Amino acid sequence: MEWRERVAVEKRAAYADEEYWGRPVPGFGDPNARILVVGLAPAAHGANRTGRMFTGDRSGDWLFRALHRAGLANQAESTHRGDGLRLSDVFISAGVRCAPPANKPTPAERDNCRPWLEKEIALLEHVRVMVCLGSFAHVLTLRLLGDLGYGIPRPRPKFGHLAEVTVNATGGLRPLTVLASYHPSQQNTFTGTLTEPMLGAVWARANVVTAQAD
Repeated sequence: MEWRERVAVEKRAAYADEEYWGRPVPGFGDPNARILVVGLAPAAHGANRTGRMFTGDRSGDWLFRALHRAGLANQAESTHRGDGLRLSDVFISAGVRCAPPANKPTPAERDNCRPWLEKEIALLEHVRVMVCLGSFAHVLTLRLLGDLGYGIPRPRPKFGHLAEVTVNATGGLRPLTVLASYHPSQQNTFTGTLTEPMLGAVWARANVVTAQAD
C-alpha cells in the first residue's frame, strides 16, 4: 500500500500532469457477464494511475484489441475511465487490487485481496468461464475454487496457454470452465511468447464454451 501511494505521488515523467488513482482498483465490466477475466494486479502507471483494470498500459492495449475483435468490447482502446469503453459478456478483475513493487505481489497481498475476488464470483451469477491471465492468476483461481467447494482435479491442472479444465459443481454450485492464457505483458508480447492470434484464440474458445453452456 505504501509503495502504491508513493508511486501515485512521485509519478512517471510522462504522466506528471495527471492525478493518479493511487488506491485499490475495483473490477469492472458487464454485470451479466458469462466470462470473468482474472489478471495479476494493477500496473503501477496503468490501472494505479487510471483507476480501471488494464487501462492505460501496454498489456491493456493488447487485451482490449483482442476483446474488441472478439465482439466483447465496443472499442479497441482503454485509455481512461471516461473513454466510453463498454464490455459485453465480460467482467475484468485481478487477484491483487493494489499495484505491487516489480509487479510481484507477496502472499500476504494475495490473501488480503482474495475476498474481493470471492465476492465477485458470488455476485456474477451468470459466469461460466474464468479466463486466467498468467500462472499467478491460474494458481490462485484453482485454489480459490477448490476452497469454495468446486471439485478440482488431482493433480492440480498445470498452467499453459489455452489449458482448459471444467471444475465439477457440487452443492448447487454452477459448473465453471477455467481457461488459461499467457499474460499480455510486455515481456510476453515483445518476445513473441504471446502473439495476437494466440490471444484471439482465448476469446474465441471462451465464446464457444459460453455458447455451449446456454
